[in-house]
Amino acid sequence: MATITRFEDIEAWKKGRELRRGIYAHSKRGEFARDYGLKDQIRRAAVSVTSNIAEGFEREGNNEFIQLLSHAKGSCGEVCDQLYVALDEDYISQQDFDKLYNEARAVSRLIAGFMKYLRESSIRGNKFKRGAQPQTSNIKPETLQR
Repeated sequence: MATITRFEDIEAWKKGRELRRGIYAHSKRGEFARDYGLKDQIRRAAVSVTSNIAEGFEREGNNEFIQLLSHAKGSCGEVCDQLYVALDEDYISQQDFDKLYNEARAVSRLIAGFMKYLRESSIRGNKFKRGAQPQTSNIKPETLQR
């Protein structure tokens, strides 16, 4: 069994990174690229997903991690709503919308599962362990995949 030792090991972060790449790729094309408000907002929301997962992991305490995962999950919802704007304005096709929307929902579900795991876990984070190494965790990645 592998142990998560870096935020890059977290499945929700990996999938969030793929979502972010897709958002950036689609928002640099055509009219979408010229709608600076929407382009910047959807990009910030997509970046927020992975950034909050990373920050939460680095905080090394479950309560803080869960709070930041909640922010990341909220950012997934924000991305979904902004995808509707992009679709309604004909910046993206229905097929592209479906793909990105489904990716955002999948990331949200992974985050929800991770939050549930952390709430039910007896692991409380390294900041509460005497003599613990600061950037390791006992979380097993396979327990977080749905």
